[in-house]
Amino acid sequence: MKSKIVFLGLAFLLYSGYVSAQGLKIGGKIGASLYKIDDVSFSDQFGWGYHAGGFIEAMWSKTMGIQPEVIFNQSNTKTATSFDQLYQGVNPGILKDVKLNYLSIPVLLNFKPITFVTFQAGPQFSLLMSKEKTLLQNGQAAFKSNNVSMLAGVQLNLFQFRIYGRYGIGLTNENNINTQDKWNNRGIQVGAGITF
Repeated sequence: MKSKIVFLGLAFLLYSGYVSAQGLKIGGKIGASLYKIDDVSFSDQFGWGYHAGGFIEAMWSKTMGIQPEVIFNQSNTKTATSFDQLYQGVNPGILKDVKLNYLSIPVLLNFKPITFVTFQAGPQFSLLMSKEKTLLQNGQAAFKSNNVSMLAGVQLNLFQFRIYGRYGIGLTNENNINTQDKWNNRGIQVGAGITF
């Protein structure tokens, strides 16, 4: 039910942006992602990943608009040595790589005070496509199937090219094992795109 509401809301935003947009541009993007999960169960270091996808720039005026995106987003991190103490069933003392692949849908408000700079902020809805199910020997899914983050960043507009950097904070507890610990992600996205 929640996912239906989210997709209906996104469809409405896309439609309203299309109808009232003064300028509509479609583009593709690719970049690097640095993510970590804030909890004693995980490494405090950022892990490298990547993201790629498409976006629509729909400007209502010269300075304001909306930018919905659909991107494949990979997040990598490691468990900490305390993970096996908090959650039984893993080999003690072994750091485990955690690779999470998401289909992410950011919906960003664009504020363009000058032609070459756009400030962006908005929510990002992510659906987990694949997850690490071997963290626990019983195969229990460790991570929730969806999450919501808040993004903020800046984009440089060089003719049809886009160069951007964003910071994201997870608003959802991703721990699907128990309610004892809260796993919230945070990360940085940097990349480049092109409009057509």
